[in-house]
Amino acid sequence: MAASELSLQELIPYLQSFLIENKANWIEQNFNLIYQTSFENDSFSELQKYCTDLMTKEPVKIFNSLNFSSIPEKLFLSIIQNDNLQMSEIQIWEHVLKWGLAQNPGLSADVTNYSKDDFNVLKGTLQQFIPFIKFYYLTSKEFTDKVLPYKKILPKDLYKNLLKSFLSLLDPNSKLLSNNLKPHVTNLKTVYSKIITSQHTELISKWIDRLKITDYKLTSPYEFKLLFRGSRDGLTPHKFHEICDGIPRTVTIIKVKDSNEILGGYNPIKWYSSNIWGFTKDSFIFSFNNDRIEDYILSRVTNKSFAINNGDPYGPSFGTRDLIIWKLGHCYCEKGSYEKPIRKTENNFTVEECEVFQIVEQ
Repeated sequence: MAASELSLQELIPYLQSFLIENKANWIEQNFNLIYQTSFENDSFSELQKYCTDLMTKEPVKIFNSLNFSSIPEKLFLSIIQNDNLQMSEIQIWEHVLKWGLAQNPGLSADVTNYSKDDFNVLKGTLQQFIPFIKFYYLTSKEFTDKVLPYKKILPKDLYKNLLKSFLSLLDPNSKLLSNNLKPHVTNLKTVYSKIITSQHTELISKWIDRLKITDYKLTSPYEFKLLFRGSRDGLTPHKFHEICDGIPRTVTIIKVKDSNEILGGYNPIKWYSSNIWGFTKDSFIFSFNNDRIEDYILSRVTNKSFAINNGDPYGPSFGTRDLIIWKLGHCYCEKGSYEKPIRKTENNFTVEECEVFQIVEQ
C-alpha cells in the first residue's frame, strides 16, 4: 500500500512476488484484507490473480481461516457464485449455513430449537445466497439430512420443486443431476468491477431479457466485458467516447462519491460523440442503495426518441435529464424520458468511479 501511495510503482512487482512466494499461509489467514486491498488498486494484478485462483481452486483454505466468519457478504457471495469452485455442493451449503450462523450469534446451532423468528432472521441473512446453491446436485440423503431441516428459509416454490424431485429418487445416494452436467442455476462469470458483484450482473442480465427477478435460467447468457474504468482511463467525457464510441450493448456503472449509491444504465445501441439522440425502446436506467441488492430502482425508457443522450460534452448519459454525466462538469438525475427517477434527490452528485461494460453473448 505505501509503495503504491508513494508512486513507487517499481516496488509493487517485488512486493507481490515476495508475498506470494514466502507468505502464502499469511495470505490465506488474512484473505479478507489481501483480497480487498489488491482489488482497490489495479497495480496489484498478481495478487488479484492469486486471490481469484485461491478462491476457485482451494476455497476450503479460506473457509477454514481464522477470520472466515468475518468475511464480508459481498466477498463471500463472489466466492459462492464461482461456478468452478473446487468443492462439493453439500460442503458449500454447510459453509453458507456456518457463515449465516456466525452473523447471528444469538441463534442456536440446533435448528430443532428454532422459533419462527429464528428462521426469519437466518432467512434474511442468507436470502442472497440461496439462488446460487445447486441443490439439484445433492443426493437424496444430503437433501433430507442437511437441507430439509432449514426448509423455512427457502423460497416456497423452490422448496416444493426440490421436495417433489428428491421424493422421486428411490436410491438415497443418487442425485438428480450428475456433476458433469451444466448447473441448474445461473452460471455466473467473475465480473472485473470495483463497484458491482456477479449478483448485480445477474439481475441486470434479467432486466436486459425482461425476465422476472424470480425466474431461474440454466446458464447466464452474458459476459460483462470491461471497456472503460475512470480511475484507470480518465474520468472525462473525452476518454469515455474515445474508448466506447461505436460499441453497442453496453452497461454503465457509476459509484456516487460519499454515498452508498450505485447508478447505471443499459444502452443497446452505439454511443456517439456527435450531438444526436439515440433512438431505442430497450434502454433502462437503475440504482442500488445501502449495499443491498434488493434495494434497487429500475426505470425503463418511455420516450424512445430521446433514450440515449450523445454528445462530446457528455459522458454516458440517458434521456433528456434522467441520468446525465459530466455535462459541463455536472452530474444529475431528474425524471424526463424514463418511467421514474432513480434517485430520491435531484441534487448534483460527483462521480467517484465509472465503469462501462460491453455485454457479450456467451
